[in-house]
Amino acid sequence: MEKNPNQDPNSRSHPSDETPAQRLRRILANSQRKQDGQPSAPQDSPQSTPAAVEPQTPAADQALPLADGELPDELPVDLPEEAPLQKSDTQPIPVISPQQARAENSNSQITPRELLHDIGQEIRQVFSSLFKKNRPLKSGKTAPWKKVKRASAPPDRPPRKPLSCLLNAVIVGLFCLVAAGLLAISFIIIQYFVIAANLPSVDDLRSYASQFQTTTIYDRDGSLIYEILDPNAGRRTYTTLDHISPALIAATIATEDKDFYTNPGFDPWGIMRAFWQNYTHGEVVSGASTITQQLARVLLLSPEERSQITTQRKAREIVLAAEITRRYSKDEILELYLNEIYYGNLAYGVEAAAETYFNVSAGQLDLAQASFLAGLPQAPAVYDIFTNRQAALLRHTDVLGLMTQLSSERGCISVNQSAQPVCVSVQDAVTAAQAINAFPFVQRVVSMPYPHWVNYIRAQLETQFEPQTIYRSGFKVYTTLDPKLQDYAQATIQSQVAALVNNNASDGALVAIQPASGQILAMVGSADFYNEAISGQVNMAVALRQPGSSIKPLTYAAAFEKGWTPATLIWDVPSEFPPSGDPADTRDPYKPVNYDGKYHGPLLARAALANSYNIPAVKTLAFVGIYDNPATPEKDGFISFAERMGISTFTRDDYGLSLTLGGGDVTLLELTGAFAVFANGGLRAAPYAIERIEDHDGNIIYRHEVSDESRQVIRAEHAYLINSILSDNAARTPAFGANSVLKLPFTAAVKTGTTNDFRDNWTLGYTPDIAIGVWIGNADYTPMINVSGVAGAAPVWADVMQWAIDRYTGGNPARFIRPEGVEEKVICSATGAEPSDRCKDEKTEIFAKGQPPLKAEDDIWKEVKIDTWTGLKAGSACTEFAEEKFTLNVSDPWARKWLTQDETGKAWAKSMGFSEPLFFTPEDECDGGSPRPTIVFVGLKEDDVITEPELDIYAVADASRNFKQFKLQVGVGDNPTKWKTLLKSSQSFDQPQKLVTWDASEAGASRITLRIYMESTKNTYAEKRIHLNLQLPEPEPTEEPLPTETPELPASTETPLPPVTATPEPTSLPTSETVEAGMLTPIP
Repeated sequence: MEKNPNQDPNSRSHPSDETPAQRLRRILANSQRKQDGQPSAPQDSPQSTPAAVEPQTPAADQALPLADGELPDELPVDLPEEAPLQKSDTQPIPVISPQQARAENSNSQITPRELLHDIGQEIRQVFSSLFKKNRPLKSGKTAPWKKVKRASAPPDRPPRKPLSCLLNAVIVGLFCLVAAGLLAISFIIIQYFVIAANLPSVDDLRSYASQFQTTTIYDRDGSLIYEILDPNAGRRTYTTLDHISPALIAATIATEDKDFYTNPGFDPWGIMRAFWQNYTHGEVVSGASTITQQLARVLLLSPEERSQITTQRKAREIVLAAEITRRYSKDEILELYLNEIYYGNLAYGVEAAAETYFNVSAGQLDLAQASFLAGLPQAPAVYDIFTNRQAALLRHTDVLGLMTQLSSERGCISVNQSAQPVCVSVQDAVTAAQAINAFPFVQRVVSMPYPHWVNYIRAQLETQFEPQTIYRSGFKVYTTLDPKLQDYAQATIQSQVAALVNNNASDGALVAIQPASGQILAMVGSADFYNEAISGQVNMAVALRQPGSSIKPLTYAAAFEKGWTPATLIWDVPSEFPPSGDPADTRDPYKPVNYDGKYHGPLLARAALANSYNIPAVKTLAFVGIYDNPATPEKDGFISFAERMGISTFTRDDYGLSLTLGGGDVTLLELTGAFAVFANGGLRAAPYAIERIEDHDGNIIYRHEVSDESRQVIRAEHAYLINSILSDNAARTPAFGANSVLKLPFTAAVKTGTTNDFRDNWTLGYTPDIAIGVWIGNADYTPMINVSGVAGAAPVWADVMQWAIDRYTGGNPARFIRPEGVEEKVICSATGAEPSDRCKDEKTEIFAKGQPPLKAEDDIWKEVKIDTWTGLKAGSACTEFAEEKFTLNVSDPWARKWLTQDETGKAWAKSMGFSEPLFFTPEDECDGGSPRPTIVFVGLKEDDVITEPELDIYAVADASRNFKQFKLQVGVGDNPTKWKTLLKSSQSFDQPQKLVTWDASEAGASRITLRIYMESTKNTYAEKRIHLNLQLPEPEPTEEPLPTETPELPASTETPLPPVTATPEPTSLPTSETVEAGMLTPIP
């Protein structure tokens, strides 16, 4: 703002233009005056009234009296007109300079209360000016900034601008933030003490440390299977912090709580981050638990509360952590934590863990060993090196990564009781990872029945509860296991593996599920859990393996959803496919072969699936599609269908058509569960192992609810179609024989599978009562020797299935219930369509309602009106050259090739009543944009009478595209069977052209047919015929005429050709150059 040249540079500005420092000095000066009994300096407000003192009123044009060296604090204000002041009511206004104010303030005796009062008034004035600055003044009020003009005073200077809006907004915002912060802090403090009042005492944490109870696992009958803790509460040796390797402490801190030494027991920023992540994801994805919080949770919260995922539990946990931090040192907290935490394999505390895994003390752990142990407490069963080696090793690399990152961020990782910090470089991490990868872990032998089942249950528990809660809370876990079935299945697996020892088979697995409920009745994870030579501790029931042909029922069920039926015709002939199923895929084609190395020609879907032929299965998947089509409103494609059935492992984005032959990994448990959906009429009850969990007081804290998991994932009708096919012994006889091991004395659906090189054998089958899946092979992927699914896994399936049916049903299993929406239809045995007059054999097939067999008119025998020039169906735009044709209605290009080039295919077509050359039903229709021929006889019309022997034949013969050549031909009668060629030309004529002069007397008949037969470059044709009546004079006898050749027009030229006259041959029609009528192949 420009300065007023008439204004004294030392004069004070209007109060609204004061800086905060100036205003504060004025407040202090006024306070001093108030203490001295003097009136305050005016506040530039109508309400400010000086004390009544007898004054000497100056003249209106005189300046106000000033003290020596002082400047006026403010000019007198205007007074309201309705209440003018009288001279007796005024007096000089005492004014002090800022220097005087400071000097006087130093000797003032103002009380703090008065000073705060005055400051508060000034703050209110500031805020009042912010919000009321632009409001109109009420009547009777004078604007506080309006000055009294004096005659002798110089012109008023422009007022300075008030505080900017931005500064005002900042002040208001800061004030609101401070107020909100104070309220929030007050609320938090109050809540803290409210929560703390209801929490357990943290005075003696060590007394809580020994108060944990054994979790026990029971079978479906309530019999004890296993105690997760042994009678000595697991292996535990308490050790002090100074006897624990600094590397382990550093690894624990880097993994669990990198700010352990500095945080107040909880991580405020981590909590806010977790809150935001959970809020944005709509579910709990992050917990932000520090070491102290974990200790508080393990020692001080009840088992029920530990399993809860609520804000209230987290708040109580935070308060407990804060109280522990307030009363215990960081070293005491860390020592308790490292001695209480569970490291898996019955090792409680770091000392027991070091002994269990590495046979050393906690103080002897090196970086590799320490970082390995630090990763276990998060999920001991999941990261069990003996049962899930790959996951354990990956977890170890994660911990090393965290240590490397923290070392990089902070130079090194500080450890309180160690003079030297722990520094981990990238090279250190790589070396440690390699050391653990090569370390020969040896598991301590712990005798327990059903070890795979116990470990599976423990892993399931860890998905529902905090690991430390599971192993300390005295849970009673009631499972679905049938011990008698489990024992029989285990013995059968062991017996079959022993029988296949010469075939290099060493391992096997089995899963049995109750379809209606989803209960897992038995789970055999390996032939021998304790046999390290076969990797017996790996649970093959949940390991990923390729399923071979056992996945095919899902492919056909997906095809049924898209309209196929058990009577759909599929061509098992040599075929090639784009590897990905995408026609744009330019890689070398995929050429599947059948297990028996043969091709079986046309098959119905029932026979194709029952006999497990590969080529039809690939064509079925090509029809279904592999991935979901985003253009469709619902999820489709085989992978989406498999997900509905419970298969969660098809996660890659590069699957090809070999997926239906086992090209994607599955687990035996999930695939058996998918087969159970068929057994349950399309209703999926997700497989489960835990029926209920009780705490140590008998309160149920978890119960499985079947209704929550069951849903109709496929139509009951489609499930029944699959059940019918897989239980049809007659249908599978061509491949498996009439009396294979798959045939049981009761109705059971079953499917086998074998992978390449005999690496995996599968057999999965079911009744409504039970679904059983069996795998035979080697855990290390070593191939077996000539062992197929029917020879390796099927005997186990048949044996256990028979035993289970006897146990559960007394040998009378339930039969598959036929839904009302399934109906029987009579079909042609060879083609699957409704019977027609050409069908030789018929049979009955079942169909889902709304999906009947193919209509007879759409069978392989099909009369179709064809546009002969395009080879397409004749549409309304292509009627001139249309012709009824008897066609072979086959669209599969590889089937067409087989039918026309393979001797077996030709013989089959002949047996079906087709003669060569075969004409296949076109799929598309001719329209106005299709190539069109033009053939016109000029000067002749139908049924003309010809009286002269010499006949000049004019015509137009042309085509818009694909013209090759045409022939002018003549034959005797209305429907000649033989033709004589009068002219053959490779030149087209789009204008009338004399083609030939023909001696009609050589016809030797009164009725003839002329035709122009035009051929295309696409091996198609068009023809135009005209019928003529010959009434020629009787010829005079002559000597035998000389023969002449049939003229042939030269190649196309730009100039018109002269008329060509053909001398007739002496022989009567027909000549030796003939063609059969109705052929589409070009005439030679």
